[in-house]
Amino acid sequence: MSVATKTDKIQRLAELAATKETSTGASLWREAFRRLKRSKMAIIGAVVIALFVVLAIVGPYIAPYSPTAQTWRNEVFPNRGEFVGARGENWFGLDHLGRDLFSRMLVGARQTLLVGVVATLIGLIIGFVIGGLAGAFATLGGDTGRRVDSVIMRFIDIMLAMPSLLLAVSIAAVMGQSLTTVMIAVGVVQIPVFARLLRGSMLAQGSADYVLAAKSLGVRKRRIVLSQIIPNSLSPVIVQATLSLATAIIEAAALSYLGLGNPDPAIPEWGVMLTQAQRFFDNAPMMAVYPAVGIIITALGFTLLGEAMREALDPKLRG
Repeated sequence: MSVATKTDKIQRLAELAATKETSTGASLWREAFRRLKRSKMAIIGAVVIALFVVLAIVGPYIAPYSPTAQTWRNEVFPNRGEFVGARGENWFGLDHLGRDLFSRMLVGARQTLLVGVVATLIGLIIGFVIGGLAGAFATLGGDTGRRVDSVIMRFIDIMLAMPSLLLAVSIAAVMGQSLTTVMIAVGVVQIPVFARLLRGSMLAQGSADYVLAAKSLGVRKRRIVLSQIIPNSLSPVIVQATLSLATAIIEAAALSYLGLGNPDPAIPEWGVMLTQAQRFFDNAPMMAVYPAVGIIITALGFTLLGEAMREALDPKLRG
């Protein structure tokens, strides 16, 4: 047998060793999807999320009135505690300025979804880069790589040492009051969570058989990380992203409630609506109940789906 033939066989064996885990990963996702379809928790969460997304997309177009128009202001007297409750033309009643609450809830869903998604993407992207670099250095970087990983993770530990809401409030207070500030502040809080999760998953994958086989066959370290280790480390990160959406919506509402959200109170957003309603809670509690229930149900939907995905992807829970 010629040397070239032997080399070709070795290459084919290397490809099989390197793709074995990928095939396992693909079957893992198929099995996880089958488990999700049988999970009542996943179905409920997915339905809630789907309804929320549809509402956020079509809400501004189906709102019966302008969310900023003070059409019925002469019917509301907040100084005397006189408010208009639910009625035929105003399903949720009126706020303290005579604006239709149902229309504001519909339009405010889009703002709430936008804040949650953008904030989560900020945390996911930056955390993915930091965690991926740390995991790559720690897994295949030798002594120098482990020192770099140690420096990166000490920085992440500093961020984790601060309470998340306090860190978000500090960032928002420094940057000024705006909706963009809320997105950045909530997104920065999510960075260390994604970074540590991806790094830990990569460290676990770094000792797998396919990585050892690829290293022994001389495959470049960068290729091992990008084509094998990272793809097989993504499942817990995706699950965490689903759970972080719920957290982001709650924290964004908290910042808006503290007065660090959108400076224009006329633009409806559920957190801002809660802030406005607190002054009139004794006389018009439903002004606070509607946005609070919207936030709770939406966060619950993301949480249910995230927990169901975690259970479906956990090998210890698979039958």
